[in-house]
Amino acid sequence: MDIASRLDFAARPSDVFAMLTDRDYLAEVCVACSSRTYDVAVNGVTTHTSRTFDAPDAVARFTGSQLSVVEDTVWSPAGAEDARTGTLTMNVTGQPVSLKGQIRIQPGGRGTLVDLTGDLKVAIPLLGRKLEQSTAPTVLAGFETQQSVGDRWLSR
Repeated sequence: MDIASRLDFAARPSDVFAMLTDRDYLAEVCVACSSRTYDVAVNGVTTHTSRTFDAPDAVARFTGSQLSVVEDTVWSPAGAEDARTGTLTMNVTGQPVSLKGQIRIQPGGRGTLVDLTGDLKVAIPLLGRKLEQSTAPTVLAGFETQQSVGDRWLSR
């Protein structure tokens, strides 16, 4: 299932990139997403988060009461006007759920636009498409939490 979302930050692309690759920012996003537990690592232009959540009601009967989500992003070098792309992979541990996508940072909007496009897959015969549709809003809400956390972060 194709998914897409856009964030709009009042800062330069270089500042937004620095934020998106800051361990403390990523930890703040994990907390804002109501993660029960989390781990964050940053190694140069690669970020890694592992978070445990309460499973949404729509999938809890299939997955159990909690889900562990592992997300990795590898960023390209800066291009013109400090634009960058990142390759995002997200997996739900022990579940047939994955997201493969691209994140693009570019000048625009209030200063910088961050666009997510990706392919969300739930590899369960017959039920996969329906579960993708019920899972997509949760995945997008997690990405969109970065907007409010980022606005606070950038205003400090």
